[in-house]
Amino acid sequence: MPTKLSEEVIFTNKGRKADKIIKSCVHCGFCLATCPTYQLTGNELDSPRGRIYLIRSALEGNQFDSASIQHLDKCLTCRACESTCPSGVKYGELADIGREFVEKKRALWQKIFRHVVRLTLTTPKLFNIFGRMFRHSNVQSSVIKASEIKSRVLLLAGCVQPSLAPNINHVTKNVLAKLGIKTIETKQSECCGALDQHLSAQETALNKIRINIDNWHKLLEGGLDAIISNASGCGLMVKDYPSLFETEDPYYKKSVIVSQSTKDIAEYLSEKDLTKLRPEQIDISYHAPCTLQHGQKLPGLVEALLAKLGYQIAPVIDEHLCCGSAGSYSIFQQKISKKLRDNKIRNLSVSKPDVIVTANIGCLMHLSKGTKTPVKHWIELLDN
Repeated sequence: MPTKLSEEVIFTNKGRKADKIIKSCVHCGFCLATCPTYQLTGNELDSPRGRIYLIRSALEGNQFDSASIQHLDKCLTCRACESTCPSGVKYGELADIGREFVEKKRALWQKIFRHVVRLTLTTPKLFNIFGRMFRHSNVQSSVIKASEIKSRVLLLAGCVQPSLAPNINHVTKNVLAKLGIKTIETKQSECCGALDQHLSAQETALNKIRINIDNWHKLLEGGLDAIISNASGCGLMVKDYPSLFETEDPYYKKSVIVSQSTKDIAEYLSEKDLTKLRPEQIDISYHAPCTLQHGQKLPGLVEALLAKLGYQIAPVIDEHLCCGSAGSYSIFQQKISKKLRDNKIRNLSVSKPDVIVTANIGCLMHLSKGTKTPVKHWIELLDN
């Protein structure tokens, strides 16, 4: 896709990156078939290709109005388009650049609302007041300690998970303890930066990310085996850290080490002997988060692990499509979010499962609001 980016943009690092990404798009339209919002609206401006046109137009200095912002805001950043793009267009990176560029054109009330939501979700002292009111699950078993420590890992606690569903981190630590792995848990205040990054507060995100990199790199140098995420959205953000720094930046090399050391809990356990685990055998249906299958490029990972543990996973229609959670998306785009959730639950319920399982706290909370079937993180099946 040809570009004529304005001089004030093209001579910046982000401008050059955006220019390269836009030019890699060959107009093929493969992304339209896998874009959740395009499937609902039929409007090409609500597709990845259409949004690339809008971002290019903005970066070229053309008029960009509130309607254009709305089309960008409807994007879930699910990155399903990246999974089907034959040209390898890094749409997720471009979307963040585009959002940051047009942020100043937002109405004041939108800026204030987005700021309040972002601040509330990423500040434990604020969020925990509300989080406990909407708690999904309490800790349901006693703590297990490793009888023999074979290795140490760092578990990313997350911003909202300790308040909304503390049982997920609890069970994760128990499972690792059974395998002889000692878990160090990050503080709730050690946010991965994803919410700030995707809500156009990139500098705030980078400040948090630099602190994380310093802290976690030091632990890795001290013999830490891996950084574990049981929330695929957080894991994706940490794995994407290197893309946020120029190669000459002193944080770039350390970000690569942190990124390469980060594994989803399923990714980590798939390399281990799991014969000591005795999971509860019930009928389940699995929802694959976009951040795991499209973002981290690990499609089928959890399904394979669950099959190894004795579960039979029923096929799910349109399993590649987003459930509508997408971080804070369900707050700002409620109509589309609910429609996607209803579609997803209908498809997950075809096999009449006892439990729906997933791999991300956002998906878990979102799906729970639309069904009477219990929704859990898949790791919670292993706490027996």
